[in-house]
Amino acid sequence: MKKQELVFGIHAVESLLKHAPERVLEMWLLSGRQDDRVKPLLEMAAQWGIRAQQASRKTLDDKAESTQHQGIIIRVRPAKVLTENDLEALLDKTESPFLLILDGVTDPHNLGACLRNADAAGVHGVIVPKDNSVGLTPTVSKVACGAAETVPLFQVTNLARTMKRLQERGVWIAGTAGEADSTLYQADLKGALAIAMGAEGKGLRRLSRESCDTLISIPMAGSVSSLNVSVATGICLFEAVRQRL
Repeated sequence: MKKQELVFGIHAVESLLKHAPERVLEMWLLSGRQDDRVKPLLEMAAQWGIRAQQASRKTLDDKAESTQHQGIIIRVRPAKVLTENDLEALLDKTESPFLLILDGVTDPHNLGACLRNADAAGVHGVIVPKDNSVGLTPTVSKVACGAAETVPLFQVTNLARTMKRLQERGVWIAGTAGEADSTLYQADLKGALAIAMGAEGKGLRRLSRESCDTLISIPMAGSVSSLNVSVATGICLFEAVRQRL
């Protein structure tokens, strides 16, 4: 396991300082930057004895391996990896769980956007397979705009087995598939629910699809046959939110 990692971007840094400041080890700030967006972050960091180091744009670009750092980078202790046991603990304390299952999403931008959708929709946790799936990378945290620190991400060894366990705990699993007979808007998405979304371009794997209680599709009126997984996730989650109000 990595002993440390980098997180960059205004929202991602702010979320870590708010929700897990004990993880922050070091901070770098673009030389000369003292605007209103970073001042609150510097004040929060100072409360934990962290003083920002001035750095050139090239230094920040090199550290982040990206130009999309918004002039601020922190070095942090990695978050605890949540597993099946942690998921069981969540189910024990949640009366009507609302979960998102992502089957093999490998693009960090898509995972970050899905986490952001999940946070906005009030999802209690996101479940991904341990293998053949992206984890919490700096890019994921940046795209998630803080949601990576507020939405639990459970990495499970066997996704089909975890789905079966969810069903044993009374969670109804609705999976998305283009050829499904019923649409998202015909489905009952109230109560204990997990929405299962497939990987980019591939959809749900066979075992995952067979592990769902029902399959649903998003009606498509145009010539495009499918949506980006993060867009489709947002549509499905907020239809569930509408029904659960």
